[in-house]
Amino acid sequence: VRGRPALAVALTAATAWSVVGGTSLGREARAIGGALAAGDLEVARERLPHLCGRDPHSLDGPGIARAVVESVAENTSDAVVGALVWGAIGGVPGLVGFRAVNTLDAMVGHKSPRYRRYGWASARLDDLAGWPGARLTAALAVAGGGRPREAVRAWRTDAGRHPSPNAGPVEAAFAGALGVRLGGTLAYAGRVEHRPVLNGESGRDVRSADIERAVRLSRRVSTLALGVCVAGRMIAGRMAAGRKRGRS
Repeated sequence: VRGRPALAVALTAATAWSVVGGTSLGREARAIGGALAAGDLEVARERLPHLCGRDPHSLDGPGIARAVVESVAENTSDAVVGALVWGAIGGVPGLVGFRAVNTLDAMVGHKSPRYRRYGWASARLDDLAGWPGARLTAALAVAGGGRPREAVRAWRTDAGRHPSPNAGPVEAAFAGALGVRLGGTLAYAGRVEHRPVLNGESGRDVRSADIERAVRLSRRVSTLALGVCVAGRMIAGRMAAGRKRGRS
């Protein structure tokens, strides 16, 4: 692979296919959207924990739809684009390392007496590792969402109010691109959070049909990210090869 950037890109892409979670993300989101469209709230509640950690029993239909759209947006960055970015930067080791950081944060990144010190460190490391992927995801949501002005406005106005430095830009850009409102009051296993509303000025409440729109936007963003990262990896490889030839 060394000295052959095209082969390195192919190997990284093959590993990315087995590591990233874009396909399962869309499948789970669509299953919940189908249950909501059929009026089967109980099935939607049963499936929601497969996608995110929200308390499903506290949510009505629109609340579940909003939770799904938010999860699709955030996981597009965490599970797909971030992995592709680190694959472009560090090849297969970078890709696998990024997923390891994600997994560690999911296991001990939440505040608890037992894992407070480890959890804080893993959460900060995850924030740092996710920073470039989140910004690329937000930028591609602007480019591929069909509402670039609204997406940019929501990103610039609302992202900084979100408690997560990475989920904020992604969810705000998705909210603007889809023309919906995200954020607000959330419940996690008995713990209630009051988050700022994203795209509150021009967005509307999320509907079940918006889940399919969010999945399609996620697919467009993922495809664009793959193209950007493959191109970046190949350009970097050619530049490195050129510098090596220049020194020889």
